[in-house]
Amino acid sequence: MARRKILIVEDDKDVVNGLSIRLRANDYEVAVAYDASSAVTVARKSDPDLILLDLGLPGGDGYLVMQRLRSFPTLSGVPVVVITARAGTQHRDQAIQAGASYFLEKPVDNDDLLATLSTVLGDMHAAS
Repeated sequence: MARRKILIVEDDKDVVNGLSIRLRANDYEVAVAYDASSAVTVARKSDPDLILLDLGLPGGDGYLVMQRLRSFPTLSGVPVVVITARAGTQHRDQAIQAGASYFLEKPVDNDDLLATLSTVLGDMHAAS
């Protein structure tokens, strides 16, 4: 099976490093965007299978990023998993309504992250 590519859109470099280490250890390729303005550009270049998206970003929030992604036919079907420190059902509901497949609160448990990726990608890749 080809390696799945995950785009991490997150401004906190420590979070990016932690997620990258976990994902690479589970045989995912990783691309990174550190702000809302570069997220779509990086997504178009990297052609990800899934996007991990923070809601609080410089240059616009995660909702704006989801809206921009949906405007490109090649990116409109890419699943988005929101990973954010914004807790509560209001944020969860708003993210799902904006197009997110799943909503995870920081800090994200490694097993929860991998199970979510497996579920969203529709395979057992993350369970290996």
